[in-house]
Amino acid sequence: MRLNVLCVAFLLVVLAAWPAGAQRNGTAAIETKTRAAVLAVSIDKKLKFDPALVANLAAEGRRFVAKMRAEADDEYKSDQGYFRGGRRYSYQRGYAFRSLVAGRYLSIVRDDSTYTGGAHPNSRLDTILWDSAQKKRISVRPFFNETADDGPTMTALAALVRRAVTIERQERREGPLNEIEKKEFLAKLDETIAKDEQLKETIQPRLLKLGPISLAPSTTAGKSSGLTLHFSPYDVDAYAAGPYTVFVPWTDLKPFLSAEGIAIFAGDRPAKDNEL
Repeated sequence: MRLNVLCVAFLLVVLAAWPAGAQRNGTAAIETKTRAAVLAVSIDKKLKFDPALVANLAAEGRRFVAKMRAEADDEYKSDQGYFRGGRRYSYQRGYAFRSLVAGRYLSIVRDDSTYTGGAHPNSRLDTILWDSAQKKRISVRPFFNETADDGPTMTALAALVRRAVTIERQERREGPLNEIEKKEFLAKLDETIAKDEQLKETIQPRLLKLGPISLAPSTTAGKSSGLTLHFSPYDVDAYAAGPYTVFVPWTDLKPFLSAEGIAIFAGDRPAKDNEL
């Protein structure tokens, strides 16, 4: 019992010191190992210029580590079979820089990877939009005139995202289409989407149900070229298909943008960003 108390106390000291502590390849990081789990959190070095953001992410990272450690410890106590021979659960969280828009709005992609003895590891993607001026997390809501659930803007955005996913999925499964095949596919696109229960469940006309949103970089400095949405494995396709990143150009959003939105969008998506 005393040893367990000392181990917990040591972990808390390490967590309190982070991110000022260990550095891994230019990223603020924490790594810890218990009898039940290996846990790690990293923050992209490109985010270090904003201390308030790093502190915010670090605090969330500490909560993640504490929660996952507790869950693994409970599993260890209830059934030690999996953990024989030194096997452990694995929990990793990474915060990756996505874009900086107007010198103020930072998009971050958060990737949680876990393995707890199933058929395969699991990965969950989420996004964070940080306002450096206000020093807090925000949503894309201020960039649109209205964002009511099932309202005109969200209905239009849900349709655009579903179309982008369906086109991406077709290209992954069948490869590039020739002009005739593309024309035939697009002619049936709305019908295909209407029959897709997975898309209707995953992508709904609500801001919090469209999918994890980030501001895409642009060929115009300081601007965003539109929205990218980051779907985890299983969300819009089979697990083997992996994650999806789909793009909605700002020109499709233009009828719905507020003055703030019009101010931050311009240009085109950089070619290298299409590789996501």
